[in-house]
Amino acid sequence: MNSLLSITLTEMNTASFSIDANYHLDAKVPPGPLEQKWQHFKSNSRLVSPANRKKYHIIVVGTGLAGASAAASLAEQGYNVSTFCFQDSPRRAHSVAAQGGVNAMKNYQNDGDSVFRMFYDTLKGGDFRAREANVYRLAECSAHLIDQAVAQGVPFAREYSGYLANRSFGGVQVSRTFYARGQTGQQLLLGAYQAMMRQVGLGKIKSYSRHEMLDLVVEDGMAKGIIARNLDTGELGRYAAHAVVLATGGFGKIYYLSTLAMGCNGTAIWRAHKRGALTACPSWTQIHPTCLPQSGSHQSKLTLMSESLRNDGRIWVPKRKNESRAPIDIPEEERDYYLERRYPAFGNLAPRDISSRAAKERIDAGYGVGKMKNAVYLDFKDAIHAQGKETIRKKYGNLFDMYHKITAVDAYQSPMLISPAAHFSMGGLWVDYELGTNIPGLFAIGEANFSDHGANRLGANSLLQACVDGYYILPYTLPHYLAALSGEPVPSSRSEAFGIAEHEVNNSLQQLLTIQGTRTVDDFHRELGKILYDKCGLIRSENGLKEAIKEIDELMGEFYQNLKIPGRHDEMNDELEKAGRVADYLEIGKEMCIDALSRNESCGAHFREEHQTPEGEALRNDKEFQYTSCWKYDKQKPMLVKEPLQFEVVTPTERNYK
Repeated sequence: MNSLLSITLTEMNTASFSIDANYHLDAKVPPGPLEQKWQHFKSNSRLVSPANRKKYHIIVVGTGLAGASAAASLAEQGYNVSTFCFQDSPRRAHSVAAQGGVNAMKNYQNDGDSVFRMFYDTLKGGDFRAREANVYRLAECSAHLIDQAVAQGVPFAREYSGYLANRSFGGVQVSRTFYARGQTGQQLLLGAYQAMMRQVGLGKIKSYSRHEMLDLVVEDGMAKGIIARNLDTGELGRYAAHAVVLATGGFGKIYYLSTLAMGCNGTAIWRAHKRGALTACPSWTQIHPTCLPQSGSHQSKLTLMSESLRNDGRIWVPKRKNESRAPIDIPEEERDYYLERRYPAFGNLAPRDISSRAAKERIDAGYGVGKMKNAVYLDFKDAIHAQGKETIRKKYGNLFDMYHKITAVDAYQSPMLISPAAHFSMGGLWVDYELGTNIPGLFAIGEANFSDHGANRLGANSLLQACVDGYYILPYTLPHYLAALSGEPVPSSRSEAFGIAEHEVNNSLQQLLTIQGTRTVDDFHRELGKILYDKCGLIRSENGLKEAIKEIDELMGEFYQNLKIPGRHDEMNDELEKAGRVADYLEIGKEMCIDALSRNESCGAHFREEHQTPEGEALRNDKEFQYTSCWKYDKQKPMLVKEPLQFEVVTPTERNYK
């Protein structure tokens, strides 16, 4: 039996969690030089013959870019696949909202890009808190994606000569981002969706829309299927398979006000966590610097403006506090282009975590602009003067149109107002090099896992990871797992494990309905979001995190005593759906705070006030915290398991974008 060791960091930490020092995590990284590891795996992986593939059944939960590409690829190989999404169509997955582009190492600009440079940019951007092997594979596979997407008909922007166009994103000094105006996610998703629906038409994929996964079924230590609820009828269903793939995205909506769609949630990965799957670094949540600011308490959603706008837009605030003049009336000498001032080598394309904190610092210091003084300016005056309005319109026209539709402000004439907002989850389920969790048969891909970004994601790497996981990695690693099953039949959904799981889901739904208090689900969600944004958001501190844990515990108690849900469980019930998700958010939020409290350093998006350089930058502690924080579920006192990070090719250094 593994021994449990107490934490000696602080008295508070000891009360929050314990450490299992003897639990060994096998990341399954192949041997050999870094640039040969992926080829080594592919060359030595087990295979399933074409004649036997039809005997295997795979469940894919989530039909965004990661899920749709994985389902299409596996079905094309000959496996039987079932897909599940809570939207009314797979086309409505949140990948559709990604705007600015997708990274790939093609070096079309001949500006010095390479696989190694892309690998290093990504590793450095994540503050050296990711596995070298995973990050290198992401860069290595990136070039293939562009060729495939073009073949699928994705209308990437092109130069006059016909070559594909590129632009830059934050944290890099080359142009490697391919884009389809401000609709890159939508266009890539349409390509994956069409590939998936072709397999639906051929009978190789069975698609379940308006179904939400509410539990993972584990039998004999292996994933055997899921329990899902039909959101139109309320009926619970049992679905068995040889393997389950979670491609359900991130949980940034936990902050209530975020850039994510209203339905985005963390329920699938959290229910898997409660069945034994480890989470990894759940507190590493990215706050995006280029979002429309909150305009009042009525809002439940914020709108993202693509980071690509920072290629030509200049970010500034007035040098005078509480400025009341219109931006056009503020002369150049009275403007503070603070990113260009603080980070001259990267300027307005500094990484997202750094740019967001810099904006918050200016806003908190009294230099914010807009009605609520909670924004900064993103100004295109100089770009329009140098390039012409029509050139800017060709690059960003739909984004300018969207801004005008929401704000009634013409960004060609006046600067945009932008502000930091919760966006992307770098944390998620722990996975090994093969994208498998610690539960055999359970895989996690895309934003549902933690694997490729470290403590901060570089812009335009999200679409890349989702596509690479689904198109190029899982179609090798999942058959490698299936081949070891030696032709076992599809598990029975009538087993005791399925019965117990369905019973527990039904009981939890009934429990929520019988509370009959006075507060709405949204009321609880809004309060949780404020706690997390204030105390586990852009900036964290030991005292703030201790307060947040206490407040979340109190809110959780209030939730189960005073929640009000109308209707029944055996019918369409949007409030019941939301209640289940917020119940999970309360537990996720507590684990996020405990994870942040356990890491006495600053790294990437995790910025602890107590750990910063004299210049106010993140101060890592590689001696004590060069590991991935993995967590075993316990509602009161989760258990920390460490996966050490070993750097064989690069040497972690202090991030410097100056």
